[in-house]
Amino acid sequence: MGFLSELHRFSDWALLILRIGAGSVFLVHGLQKRGMWSVQPSEQMPARMVNVLRALSIAEPLGALSVLGGLLTQLGAAGFIIVMVSAIRLKTAQMHKGFSDDGGWEIDFVLLTVATALLILGAGRFSLDRLLLHP
Repeated sequence: MGFLSELHRFSDWALLILRIGAGSVFLVHGLQKRGMWSVQPSEQMPARMVNVLRALSIAEPLGALSVLGGLLTQLGAAGFIIVMVSAIRLKTAQMHKGFSDDGGWEIDFVLLTVATALLILGAGRFSLDRLLLHP
């Protein structure tokens, strides 16, 4: 048990790993939404949904770059929390998906918990936040 009790020494590395994981996912998913700028509203995708996806095509990559670089990490994490709560609400209320259904919201929940941890804990030592804002 001595080894496990000493792992807290690596908490800054763990925060870096969380930032890389969350930032990578949001960067990829945000960039995938760029195609929404050429989509026209339809019955399947109303104008409101198209506009939300267009906004996310900008917000998600910006938040991802913020979290990846560790600059304004907690603000980026707060944005991720809003996105994930909205995604879970969409999947549960409108799509009627269960937690582990095909296309369910279990991954959304994991990203929500990672974003919440980053909001609470901040970026850690290996970040631009620490370098620029808390020298």
